[in-house]
Amino acid sequence: MISDVQLFKVYGAMARYAAEAQTVSATNIARANEPGYKAKEIESFDAYLARVSANGAADPMTESFRVTESHNPMAANGNNVSLEQEVFNSAEAMGQHSLALSVYTKSMDLLRTAIGRRG
Repeated sequence: MISDVQLFKVYGAMARYAAEAQTVSATNIARANEPGYKAKEIESFDAYLARVSANGAADPMTESFRVTESHNPMAANGNNVSLEQEVFNSAEAMGQHSLALSVYTKSMDLLRTAIGRRG
């Protein structure tokens, strides 16, 4: 019922995206000193939305996110993880997750108010 509302699907996907982005950043940070490790990066949320809207799937918001190898400059040991970039990516993902949860919560409050129920 509530999960059929498109707004909830989009912000649910945004929360899933933020969690996946955190996982990608954490993996990159954990492997920052591993020789030859190629950092991974997740597609932007805008690119994800464009891809799933063009896809035409029955429930496009359940599609997975694309993770590719990063093209950052290589260190002498063949590793291309940038810790500064990963910390930035992690903070950005945290902000997206907070935004998604805030909008989701406020939307639920509005729906409850509309049907005459409180908290």
